[in-house]
Amino acid sequence: MSLPTATVTDRPVVASVSLSEKGQDVWSAEHDSQCRNPVVESAEFAYNATNLVQINEQGVRLAARHIREKLLVESYTPRTWRTHPLHICPPEPYDPANPLTKSVLNWIFLISSLNFSFWSEKEGRPDRYGVEWSSGWNVKERSVHTGYWSLVAAIDRALAEDIPITDPNFYGSEILCPDSLIEHVFRRADQSDESVPLIKERIAIMREVGYILSNGYGASFKGFLDEFHRRNGGNGTALDLVKMVIEVFPSFRDEVYYENKKVCFWKRAQILVAEIWAAFYPASPTDTHPIFPGSKGPEIRRLTMFADYRVPQILHHLSILTYPQSLLHRLHSHAYLPSGSKEEVSLRAASIVSVERVREEILRLITEEDKERGSSASKLVSDAGLVSSVLIDFYLWDLAKKIENGKEKIEGLQTTELVPIHRTRSIWY
Repeated sequence: MSLPTATVTDRPVVASVSLSEKGQDVWSAEHDSQCRNPVVESAEFAYNATNLVQINEQGVRLAARHIREKLLVESYTPRTWRTHPLHICPPEPYDPANPLTKSVLNWIFLISSLNFSFWSEKEGRPDRYGVEWSSGWNVKERSVHTGYWSLVAAIDRALAEDIPITDPNFYGSEILCPDSLIEHVFRRADQSDESVPLIKERIAIMREVGYILSNGYGASFKGFLDEFHRRNGGNGTALDLVKMVIEVFPSFRDEVYYENKKVCFWKRAQILVAEIWAAFYPASPTDTHPIFPGSKGPEIRRLTMFADYRVPQILHHLSILTYPQSLLHRLHSHAYLPSGSKEEVSLRAASIVSVERVREEILRLITEEDKERGSSASKLVSDAGLVSSVLIDFYLWDLAKKIENGKEKIEGLQTTELVPIHRTRSIWY
């Protein structure tokens, strides 16, 4: 299967927004606290119950100013999603009847279904698991992609080889798409000495989600979105979509019990919705979002960051999080942290709570500027997602990878050493 050729040949310039938009109500903490995401409540409980990883309030304040600069002054916006060379971009203007729209939604859904566990025992070495493919669509140069990008490259490579790997009818069928073919899709680069982690679990998830989509939603994620709109009368928000994903797909239910209380993290469900939000984000933040056209819009501010192993690393580097010596010792010794353990739950919960505080601090800064300038930008940037935990996560994740690869260094901000990621082998992240 070949993708329609209109995909990624022309990537739009990253959009920016003026902070002097008129006609917007000033954001308030009271307004923003309504209809909270259950993940926030879960994370606050787990953060206090584990009492291990701590949030450095001074680090939050200093980092918030740095991140605000990147998001609003240097225009790191949802449209930045379209600039990643391995991404497949939907048509503009939005056209639900265009085959490319359906293809992009299926592509995002499959990648989000499999977006977990890419850390390697050979971290930083050339023989770690990697996928060799083009450096981007319509690019002749080839690269060995590692980590999360190995997943994206493997899916893109399969499509370029006319394997319809993003079609739920195809990957959900053991006859059309045998295990051996999926293993071939994820084949390693010649220089790699290890295979993709958790291949059996990945295959099982592909069978599960493929079966569900093929037997209830017209064999496409677009069909799932159509049902989402029908259920919600066209007024569903991003959080409503997350909850429907959790309800329908068992492999997205990222939940543990800690001290007999259910703790929801919902990493992959939230990132699935966030990727769709960013991929289809309109050219202007004041335009209606085509996936969330209701009166409330996406309300993307209701989503949290995506609690994985990469963002806690950069949060600690930015002095937003502090680790006790016992945890630092375990990280430096590459000890395995079981899923649901005190350390692992604490790392994930503290990451969520701290990014929420960074977001609130950035909005507080903008609100103060509103008062000084007589403008009213704070509600606009919050409602449009230009200051959201989602976009902060996107920025921090990209920053962590650039620092790890030696491509960027934090300037003007006191940092701590970049400690190793925590090692938890899990389908949740």
